[in-house]
Amino acid sequence: MDAVVEAYLARRDELDYFRRQVTDFFLISRQFNAPPLPLVHSVKSRLKDVDHLREKVQRKWVDGPVTPENLFSRITDLAGVRVIHLYSRQFTEIHRAIEQHIQQGYWHLFEPPVAYSWDPEATAYFESLNLRAMTRESYYTSIHYVVKPQASADLSCEIQIRTLFEEAWGEIDHALNYPTETKLLACREQIRVLAKLASTGTRLADSIFATAQDGCQNPPTAKATAKRKSRAKA
Repeated sequence: MDAVVEAYLARRDELDYFRRQVTDFFLISRQFNAPPLPLVHSVKSRLKDVDHLREKVQRKWVDGPVTPENLFSRITDLAGVRVIHLYSRQFTEIHRAIEQHIQQGYWHLFEPPVAYSWDPEATAYFESLNLRAMTRESYYTSIHYVVKPQASADLSCEIQIRTLFEEAWGEIDHALNYPTETKLLACREQIRVLAKLASTGTRLADSIFATAQDGCQNPPTAKATAKRKSRAKA
């Protein structure tokens, strides 16, 4: 275990440099931050804490030993960036921007992206974008990409993308239910209920913005406004 930690610490600066590059792509790119409503609400990033690394290595050991030689291929979230957006339909443009960045050779995929969701409608939406959709019993919801700076690189960064409602649920679930599931049945059930509320909130946000956009694209004509005024007087 100590040798694995040392291997991680020896390359921590390299990982941090790539983490900053990935973070800046979402923070600085005009396509994500243009008014009136930026695609990206906020961005978080981190390098994995050593204690958390030790815990993850122990969990991964069930599928085979984690060694200094295979550490960076077995554990791909040593560097992590989380991208938060307001409503789910913004993800289409975010996904396309990531795909374009990869096609241009700035990043390379370590593995195909995965969309985790328990909601059938969300799953269908992700599959329409040619994403592999998976379900977790915990009701975890997030889209994961694992990218590398070059095709031959062994260092990677995990990108998680989710809505603001999903982020609120995720923070609560992470605090109480990760890495070890809470033994309190009531908490587990309440976390599941919260997941459904977060999904409802995201759907409502989609509806609100769709209504607002439709209103801007189809403003009432002067004739229609006059008719409404006439009916109101009557």
